[in-house]
Amino acid sequence: MLDALICEKARLARDPRFDGLFFTGVLSTGIFCRPICPAPQPKAANVVYFPSAAAAAEAGLRPCLRCRPEAAPGTPAWNGTSATVARAMHLIGQGALNNGNVEALAARLGLGSRQLRRLFKQHVGASPGAMANTQRVLFAKKLLVETQLPITQIAFACGFGSPRRFNAVFRKTYRQSPSAFRRQAPLTFSGAHFQCRLTLPFRPPFSWERMLGFFRSRAIPGVECADANSYRRTILVEGGIGVIHVYPPRSGHHLWLEVTLPDSRGLMRVVERVRRMFDLDANMEVIQRNLAADHRLAPLLEQLDGMRLPCAWDCFETAVRAIVGQQVSVKAARTVLGRIVCQAGTMLANNDHAGLTHCFPTAAAVATADLRGLGLSARRRGCLQELARTIDSDPTFLEVGGSLDDFVLRLTALPGIGPWTAHYIALRGSGEPDAFPAGDLGLAQALSENGTRPGYRRLMALAERWRPWRGYAAIYLWAANALQSK
Repeated sequence: MLDALICEKARLARDPRFDGLFFTGVLSTGIFCRPICPAPQPKAANVVYFPSAAAAAEAGLRPCLRCRPEAAPGTPAWNGTSATVARAMHLIGQGALNNGNVEALAARLGLGSRQLRRLFKQHVGASPGAMANTQRVLFAKKLLVETQLPITQIAFACGFGSPRRFNAVFRKTYRQSPSAFRRQAPLTFSGAHFQCRLTLPFRPPFSWERMLGFFRSRAIPGVECADANSYRRTILVEGGIGVIHVYPPRSGHHLWLEVTLPDSRGLMRVVERVRRMFDLDANMEVIQRNLAADHRLAPLLEQLDGMRLPCAWDCFETAVRAIVGQQVSVKAARTVLGRIVCQAGTMLANNDHAGLTHCFPTAAAVATADLRGLGLSARRRGCLQELARTIDSDPTFLEVGGSLDDFVLRLTALPGIGPWTAHYIALRGSGEPDAFPAGDLGLAQALSENGTRPGYRRLMALAERWRPWRGYAAIYLWAANALQSK
């Protein structure tokens, strides 16, 4: 529920920490804005607050052309109000409702469609369908403003079934045709590929240096490259090979994302995944306030201000990383992962991207690959290939659909996967904020007192007070260990 007094103060102060946490509807103009909108402040009597852009759109308001609501960070669904809604929002961002319906989405989350609609009304202020439609049209406006991608391709990139449908929805929302929004922006075509650059906004605090350092130390050879100030990697999307390049601007609360893809169809899904990789939709004010109540974590939060939950590009890739990394160093795991990539991954057809040579292998490729001689024990090879066969037959197997506990039980039923591995996959593969690999030696080391490490039960008891942000506590503790080892 929104606190009108807090929203009013944030609106009048144009506080960027509240950007995307709520939207301001101006009844006298019929427009909704971000709390940081630079337009003259409307009279308080004409203002109403909404928890999401979809809620404002469902109330009949149009997006502001000046502050661009499509450029706001994510909604409060990622702030711990409802884990189910957060998972649903992520699936919607991945296109779950482009060709599916709410009933199928609810089934993937392990609940009924009526209950899902009720949760959305409670936490987002709009139905799942309205949320999906608003996301599509706002993303379309983003592409119209920031790129020169042809309008037909934008329609398909945003999940519309046809350009005619896209034009009708866009005209209804903005009272103008999509072509009226065309602006100059860098986009080039090269053969069957296209390239575009987009902004990825976030709410401060955000530490690019610390996030980049985390990815750099774990970069898979041939698949990922992290230099002094940017991150690049290969991706498989819509059956084709693409490349993403993420780097910061000189100023401002956003990152730049350069994307190279075979075509535009997977663009919306790529943007959603990259936002999750760098945890750009987190409300760090809430998370840090919760964790700082523990005297053990408070100094780490101050020392590592702006560190977020770094996710991997793909859940299967995370699972392979977790299994390979069992009881070995990060450096040793990277070496073995590089060998697996060379053995089973797809090689890039050209050398246009320095340091990037392969895409990470699919589950089908790992399931049938010869993994002998790569530094894996027979038991670990069997575990990897059993998991790969399971995912190849059921691509949704690694989704945290219902509860986190259910996910852990499902994974630990497979040979060679224990609670640590399952929680690690949930944490870095799905961005589950409460996942906590309690058996990790590094977590116990970071919480040592007078040279004594807490045991498993003691660590679990300590972590109870960090819910629902135990995953963030784990990230801070790992980062603290990394600093101490330097």
